[in-house]
Amino acid sequence: MVNRKMNATPARRMTRQRKLILEELRSTKSHPTADEIYAGVRRRLPRISLGTVYRNLQTLAADGEIHTLRDGGRTRYDGTMHEHYHVHCLVCGQVGDLPREAARDVGQRAGVRSDFRILGYKVEFVGVCPECERKGKEVAIGEENLSGYRRMR
Repeated sequence: MVNRKMNATPARRMTRQRKLILEELRSTKSHPTADEIYAGVRRRLPRISLGTVYRNLQTLAADGEIHTLRDGGRTRYDGTMHEHYHVHCLVCGQVGDLPREAARDVGQRAGVRSDFRILGYKVEFVGVCPECERKGKEVAIGEENLSGYRRMR
């Protein structure tokens, strides 16, 4: 008799559409929205619908193949699966990656300074991207922009 796990979730089939969406997402570091991914995938698969892109992004996220990022009212997607942090441009909304070393030992330091057993943490940075900086675009850095963030000097 074969011993099978009763509650094991079967692996989903990697459809052509899902594969192209994943390839499109992993080919960029820009943390695109579903609309941006849709535009890229349509160059290779013109008949794909936006609904198909959304459904497949949800499936990929549920399966742990991609990360979902909330950027204000927008949802962005990240195909980089190694541990890293994000930085958001306050001017144009671009999202970039920061290496894990950018916030080295955050969790360990928090655990040492607290009675809590730290189970997880989220680190997010905000700033001005190099493109906006180069163009001289300014952002009014007021309390509304940095609400909930520690201000850097």
